[in-house]
Amino acid sequence: MPGTLVSNGWLRDPAHRLIARVAVSAAFDAADDWIAEAAGAGHIVVTADILLADRCLKAGATVLAPGGKPFTADSIGSAIATRAIMADLRAGGDQIGGPPPFGKADRSNFLQALDAAIVRLRKR
Repeated sequence: MPGTLVSNGWLRDPAHRLIARVAVSAAFDAADDWIAEAAGAGHIVVTADILLADRCLKAGATVLAPGGKPFTADSIGSAIATRAIMADLRAGGDQIGGPPPFGKADRSNFLQALDAAIVRLRKR
């Protein structure tokens, strides 16, 4: 299955004929804008960016977090609200930790979720 890596800077990517690389400008949200505009039904977007996930869902794409958790129309609202609360806490000076390190279980969960998403899309 072909894939596209989008970034606004250097990114070490695997050299493979099915993987395309798109370099966008360094403008704020340039990569997000490119991804959201290209996303649609039949696409799988992998992102930890909740606002990008929302934009891609609205475009009809399937969206997965790097740990395999799917973003859905039913879950995105609470994810956005949680993001806003955490931003407010950080802005207020609260010291809150980030997510735990990406581990083997995350990789396994992601691969299972990606496989399931691919199977669902191919059945359409």
